[in-house]
Amino acid sequence: MLSADSRPILLFDKTHMTSYFDFKKNIKNDILEAVLKTMTIRGVDPSVSAKLKSKAAEQGKSVNQMTIELIKKGLGLEKEKVYSRQYDDLDALFGRWSDDEYNAIQSKIDRERQIDAELW
Repeated sequence: MLSADSRPILLFDKTHMTSYFDFKKNIKNDILEAVLKTMTIRGVDPSVSAKLKSKAAEQGKSVNQMTIELIKKGLGLEKEKVYSRQYDDLDALFGRWSDDEYNAIQSKIDRERQIDAELW
């Protein structure tokens, strides 16, 4: 909050006063400290760092996210995926195409998708 002349509005308390910006900053920091912790890991070998970066890039994740996942997994804190099962009990009802069937159908679809230049 700013006053008309762009100065912070002061919040008054019986014992002290503080600017709105300091108040907001302190509340935000208190919340973040209560929820998220920051750690620094020193002495990481260059080979470990390179491998971590490459694995993170392969999976499309940040190095930080990859590190957190690996730490959780190593400590046994990894959450179990609730819907990770793959079911195949209905496959017989729907069937599957062989590679030859798929290629034959896909080639027909590709021929149909050809644009006739004379029509356009």
